[in-house]
Amino acid sequence: MTKLKDIIKNIDRPLFLVTLILFILGLIMIFSASNVTSYMSGGSPYAYFLRQGLFLFGSFIFCIFLVKFNTKFYGLVSNILLVVFTVLLIGLLIYGKSTNYATSWFYIGSFGVQPSEFIKVIMIVFMARFYEDYEAKLNNWFIAIIPLLIAMIITFLIMFQPDLGTAIIFAALVGLIFLSSPVSKKIKTAIIFLMLGMIMVAALAVIFTGGSILQSRQLSRLNFTRPCDRLLGTGNQVCNGYIAINNGGLSGIGLGNSTQKYLYLPYPYTDFIFAVIVEELGLVIAIGIILAYIFVLYRILKIGKASTTSRGALICYGVAVYIFLHIAVNLMGLFGLMPMTGVPLPFMSYGGSFTLCVMVSLAFVQRVNIETKLHQKNIKKV
Repeated sequence: MTKLKDIIKNIDRPLFLVTLILFILGLIMIFSASNVTSYMSGGSPYAYFLRQGLFLFGSFIFCIFLVKFNTKFYGLVSNILLVVFTVLLIGLLIYGKSTNYATSWFYIGSFGVQPSEFIKVIMIVFMARFYEDYEAKLNNWFIAIIPLLIAMIITFLIMFQPDLGTAIIFAALVGLIFLSSPVSKKIKTAIIFLMLGMIMVAALAVIFTGGSILQSRQLSRLNFTRPCDRLLGTGNQVCNGYIAINNGGLSGIGLGNSTQKYLYLPYPYTDFIFAVIVEELGLVIAIGIILAYIFVLYRILKIGKASTTSRGALICYGVAVYIFLHIAVNLMGLFGLMPMTGVPLPFMSYGGSFTLCVMVSLAFVQRVNIETKLHQKNIKKV
């Protein structure tokens, strides 16, 4: 294990500081966005704020411990965890508790655990270690697509919950890590055409069946292109998000003064928290947050590029894709560019499972940076 003083010396400080600021801002906005909902449901206005603070503190302590271990150790543990969480996904279909029309959670008292969120991060490390271990054999079709076959099983298990948004993000995450791997171009090209063909078949199936293979609540989300059509009575969630953004203007109406969080926006502290941020803090702060996201992704990719191992590089690329997909899907849903899928916004949205996963993924990146710097120092000594 690496000593704490060596960890502090070798972490990427710009990445750490910007993510720390984003987490603190997110905690403040969770309090502002959730206090009305919590109070009106009979709880304390501080309930979500205190719980998120506990999630952040616990996740941070865990990550301090986690970052001491080498990324090789992560790879070994990921093999075990992948099996465990796949079994949990199967167990959800039998014993899980339904929340928001999806059976995605196990509850321990009042705390929920979402296996599909954890399995995204586990898959990043598993694929990074797998493609490093079998780098010399990646011209073999069967070996090259083993992670894809595992991911396909997991994707279907998530879809059966049903949680289409998470399933799409998981599949996209695995696909993009696969394209970043050292697998031969011939196999990658064939897989790309196969995936495009499957997407076309799925799209045609929806069109020719008139959407009958989808649930009514999933079909209702396809009205995102007409979010404020009162005659159809569709897209009210996105429409209220537009109203919140419009209310905010450039400078916002002031922290805590959002009107749309008064039960107009569903779950304003998770899916729609960015709308509350724009309404209260204004477009200028919102653009600043987006620029901070871009900076975080840039630092992660830079650390991955500098990594001395393919394992470290793939971990960083996977984490960058994981964070980017959540940002893109959440904001595109909010702005009416795609259907809302209930995907949380990194650093900002309330949630224990997601907060822990984002922190752990960032700890992985910091560990890659630590190993790279220690390796460089050892070379200089030699």
